[in-house]
Amino acid sequence: MNRLAIPLVGLAALLASCSSQPRPYEPERIDVTLAAPADRVKHAVTDVLTRGGYDVEWTDDQTMSTGYREEIPGPWDWMLRWRFGTIKSRVEAVVSPATEQTTRLRLHVLSEGKDGLFTAWEDVQSAVPQSGENQLRLIKNELRLL
Repeated sequence: MNRLAIPLVGLAALLASCSSQPRPYEPERIDVTLAAPADRVKHAVTDVLTRGGYDVEWTDDQTMSTGYREEIPGPWDWMLRWRFGTIKSRVEAVVSPATEQTTRLRLHVLSEGKDGLFTAWEDVQSAVPQSGENQLRLIKNELRLL
């Protein structure tokens, strides 16, 4: 063997051993009962998510879904998400009355991310400000339940 082949084989073995399978992340699911009427909870969910950059759409009296969150205002948002990569998230919620004064809230936060121009979107863990726990905290603050 020539002297160049041995270092190249070693380098190839080192690079192959550094690769790993991406960890699949489960979407965040929050299921709580809040001490507030359903109409107040719906209003709080809408306000919190709208202020957070989501376009909220209620498909019926209990089910809500959003588009992907606007990361930066203006015409460059599509380029940030499409070309350069970031974490993009969307939210689905079901608000159903449990009793007259309590409401069951189910939040489902779905996040996808990529880190460059030539990589595909994959499921990732939510960024802390868009996480399900933080969304629930903001909704509770809006309802003054904390």
